[in-house]
This record gives sequence, structure tokens and C-alpha cells, in this order.
Amino acid sequence: MRDVYDLNIDTDVNVQLSDCRQEDARAVFGVLDHYYVLEDVEAPAPAGAAPVTTVWMATFDTSGGRREEVSPPALSGKVVATLTGGYHAVGEVEKVLAAGFDIESIQAVSGDQETEARLLLAPR
Repeated sequence: MRDVYDLNIDTDVNVQLSDCRQEDARAVFGVLDHYYVLEDVEAPAPAGAAPVTTVWMATFDTSGGRREEVSPPALSGKVVATLTGGYHAVGEVEKVLAAGFDIESIQAVSGDQETEARLLLAPR
């Protein structure tokens, strides 16, 4: 029975970025896109459109991708990142972010099969 369960582990991680500029959100998503498969992204509002988008969301599949390490981009400030998904998948995304940014764990909420990690990303 364990083999059946292992085949169904969720590898998708939903990443929400807030309290940051659009350029910083693109920089963080760019790092993850070089490492994992970008499955879905919510396009930011066009410049000058109202209301101003304050949360950017994307979903990454951690089971595949290019696994290209990139130089961490410069952030203009701190970024709040909320990661939601399976325990292993969220842990893997945290490791990739920690390789490129200074991270501080703000909060973690654990469920039966999913976890949510809230991180504060800062430039190095």
C-alpha cells in the first residue's frame, strides 16, 4: 500500500508573493522557473491599471524541470512568500529559495498531507 501512496504525493507548490514590487516578484519567480516547471502564473495587472496587484501567484511542479542554478537577482527589499503544497515539495522549494536569498521563517501551518510555510525573503 505504501507504493501506491508514494505515487500520489503532490509535487505542486503554490507560491504567493506579497508586500513587494512587481520586479521583485518576477525575480523570485524567475529563480524558481529556472529550477522547476512553471505550471500556472497569475499575470500582474498592466502598468497604470487599478486596483494595484499586491499578491502574485504561481504554481511550480517540483517533480521536473531544468534544475538550473542561477545567480540570485537583486531584490529592492523584502518579499513575503507563502508556499503551499506537500511537505516534501514545499521543503524543496524552500531549499532553492535559501540558496538565492536570505530567508526567515515567519510561520508554518501543518495539515494532514499539506503544509503552508510563510517566509520572509531578503536580498543577500
